[in-house]
Amino acid sequence: MDLLWEIIQVLGALAVLVLIVVLIIAHLTAGMVNLTRHDKEKYFIVASGEKQLFPSVHDPSSRDLSVVIPAYNEELRMPVMLDEAIEFLENRQKQNPSFTYEVIVVDDGSKDKTTEVASRYTRKYGADKVRVLTLVKNRGKGGAVRMGTMSSRGKLILMADADGATKFSDIEKIEAGLKNLHPGPENLAISCGSRAHLEKEAVAQRSVFRTFLMYGFHFLVWFLCVRGIRDTQCGFKLFTREAALKTFSCLHVERWAFDVELLYIAQCFKIPIAEVAVNWTEIEGSKLVPFWSWLQMGRDLIFIRLRYITGAWKLQPPLKTD
Repeated sequence: MDLLWEIIQVLGALAVLVLIVVLIIAHLTAGMVNLTRHDKEKYFIVASGEKQLFPSVHDPSSRDLSVVIPAYNEELRMPVMLDEAIEFLENRQKQNPSFTYEVIVVDDGSKDKTTEVASRYTRKYGADKVRVLTLVKNRGKGGAVRMGTMSSRGKLILMADADGATKFSDIEKIEAGLKNLHPGPENLAISCGSRAHLEKEAVAQRSVFRTFLMYGFHFLVWFLCVRGIRDTQCGFKLFTREAALKTFSCLHVERWAFDVELLYIAQCFKIPIAEVAVNWTEIEGSKLVPFWSWLQMGRDLIFIRLRYITGAWKLQPPLKTD
């Protein structure tokens, strides 16, 4: 009995030691919010080939909707999505001439012709409607979305994936979800597209191992960061301009787990969040590597929580990009 008690004490001491080491690592490796831009990232190219300075989300809005599309090596998949999105937006404008929009494609340091492909749409529709922000180096999806958001002009800002997995017309559903939140005087609200209603079908098609990883990730999200949102990772989210500024200004994680930190920040600020079911189809060519990406996201979730607990990361008022 004494031996068993000694073993328990040793294991307990080791667990405490491991926790302390993890806390120290999480604190010491915590990066700060990175809002700096390379000089080349401050400009977009108009149809004539001239450079113009991007506006700032800190400025008053001048469009009804901004659509921010992060793109990394998407020269093949992106045109289908852009055709669908712009056709929908152009039809809405024909039906309601007062409606204004912009599409911002953020090339996240691609090695293919993503910028060249996106620039064709600038030449076709004009830089007032389609702009391309080319990042000098790869930041990660979260970093790309943030840079596009910080350069937007819309009263509402939609984040949408370049693969077109979500039917673009479903924006009407998440717009309705946002409206139903009744944003208060500060106009803070977020509406998230959700694939949670498709979970049973997805489980039936996945291997046992991938299903285990999925449920493990969902548990970590719920336990460590975000409660009440079943699908944090759907890349179809709509923000009021004020909510986008408040959340993206505090964002630290720039890769796959950025959605979780974004919603964690929103819940800390008590920003109302709607979750709305959308149509979703898996598109070939995903950049997500199942096992390693899940591990990276799991690590990020643990570090997100620990870094806020230890004070390494803090929620701060919005700062302007440099």
